Amino acid sequence: MSESNGFYRIQKLPPYVFAVINEMKAKARAAQLDVIDLGMGNPDGATPRAVVSKLVEAARNPRNHRYSQSKGIPNLREEIVKRYQAKYGVSLDANSEAIVTIGAKDALAHLLFAVIGPGDAVVSPNPCYPIHQYGVIMAEGHACMLAMPSPEEFLNRLHDLYRTSARKPKLMLISFPHNPTTCCVDLDFHKEIIRLAHEHGSMVVHDFAYADICFDGYQAPSILQVDGAKEVAVEIFSMSKSYNMAGWRVGFCVGNAKMIGALARIKSYLDYGVFQPIQIASIIALRECDEDTRKICAVYQKRRDTLVHGLNRAGWPVTAPKGSMFLWAAIPERHRHLGSLDFAKKLMEKALVAVSPGIGFGPLGEGHVRFALVENDHRIRQAVRSIKQFLKE
Repeated sequence: MSESNGFYRIQKLPPYVFAVINEMKAKARAAQLDVIDLGMGNPDGATPRAVVSKLVEAARNPRNHRYSQSKGIPNLREEIVKRYQAKYGVSLDANSEAIVTIGAKDALAHLLFAVIGPGDAVVSPNPCYPIHQYGVIMAEGHACMLAMPSPEEFLNRLHDLYRTSARKPKLMLISFPHNPTTCCVDLDFHKEIIRLAHEHGSMVVHDFAYADICFDGYQAPSILQVDGAKEVAVEIFSMSKSYNMAGWRVGFCVGNAKMIGALARIKSYLDYGVFQPIQIASIIALRECDEDTRKICAVYQKRRDTLVHGLNRAGWPVTAPKGSMFLWAAIPERHRHLGSLDFAKKLMEKALVAVSPGIGFGPLGEGHVRFALVENDHRIRQAVRSIKQFLKE
């Protein structure tokens, strides 16, 4: 089968840029070289013990081996609703305004399939997490990417777009703390997003994967804290980062009942939900593991400080992020001509440090690389020493 008459949707997806670095990493490791992997945002910490114990107990019960509920078991939906009430003062109905999803990616991709039609414009910041752009494209929508040098500048561009575009956005897709740029916002930013949505009849999706990974006293606001948000918006929360449960694949979509209903309808055709013991264990995470989340956050903050101080001392000027588990770094001046993919390849080859090239997050990510804080302090210091040596050469 030739490329030209290949599969319709697959043709719309570019080759995965990160695969290039992954391949180099695999080759280096096969040659017994010690690669420090700061590429993929794959949490390296253990899931809280109470959660694992509950999973084991629930997995031994044959009743839990059957199909579960596509929208998630009622007790787990109740628990996410309680969390929103306690943490954000947001009231939600567990039956109509909350659904369990197979991680945040499932929530996002299937929600877009549910609410977007051919040619509908979806606006989001660029660079962005790839599914934010390609989820729209796979759902036949029009991905409208706006540069985000800062959240304020993104809002200015959004105002211009609504004022001048013939094709008004059907949906705004945002995510703060932001991956990859680590931009953080306050509640006023969300108020303006919700005001625009009401004024222009748009929907809003806020991907809140890094809700709890905040530093230096910063607290990330939920978009649902804004008055009138539930009339136009949903928020996606994931267990992956807050509880070191990335491989468990549990997330939630909460907010606007109509959008949640559409997602539930699509999911009823596509899946039978998350394995029930995982859902039961997730209840324990939400109910009992706040202290674990604080510890996880403290680990990331310490790693962030080690990396930021180290790179600055090595002559690579970077700014400490207030949230997320990443560092977004402009490529040092004398290497900028290489572009982010070739620079990342060089870093891999010469320093044995894997990072994600900015171009993998969209055209406006060029000129940057993303570090993920997924190795311990000792390994991060080792990476910094190698990078310093590489920059000297």
